[in-house]
Amino acid sequence: MLDTFFIRNLKQPLARLAKGLDALGVTANGITVVGFLFGILVLPALYFEMTFVALLLIVFNRAMDGLDGAVARIQGPTDLGGYLDITLDFIFYSAVVFGFALMNPAENALAASFLIFAFMGTGSSFLAFAIMAEKRNIERLDYGRKSLYFLGGLTEGTETILFLLLICLLPSYFSVLAYVFGAACWVTTATRLYAGYRTLS
Repeated sequence: MLDTFFIRNLKQPLARLAKGLDALGVTANGITVVGFLFGILVLPALYFEMTFVALLLIVFNRAMDGLDGAVARIQGPTDLGGYLDITLDFIFYSAVVFGFALMNPAENALAASFLIFAFMGTGSSFLAFAIMAEKRNIERLDYGRKSLYFLGGLTEGTETILFLLLICLLPSYFSVLAYVFGAACWVTTATRLYAGYRTLS
């Protein structure tokens, strides 16, 4: 829901940073992998209840996710880059949620399971439509040049990032927040299914 707004406003600052990194020979895929390797450290951080460290790792990971796209737009988007980006993003999002289950299994495990279940809905509806959109040469220019078609919804990337930051700031409310966000994810899945049905039928 908020992705288009943030992409539009962050495009120029990221582009300036990307030019410098490109001049140094840094690749988009390298940024993607480094961002993921740092991001996955949320698992031990959350296991040891270091939620502020986890928050910083989330911020770093998401900054690298924006930067790799900016560098890719200079160097030219590739199928491998798009594949790495979306795959590692989904693993990272689920890792943060799983980290909260590790932190407090008795209180958080069921809510974490519900949220990862909901992520399956948003993820599959997103990726399945991207395949069909590519097959039919459907483009969405709002998001700029990307390797995959981005089908929007109530809970897009920006909302997910804000949620991940919120649960790090309010870890004792994880279960409530996870159920609420999980329900919102299912709304997104339903609207994407409807949009996909209307577009592809």
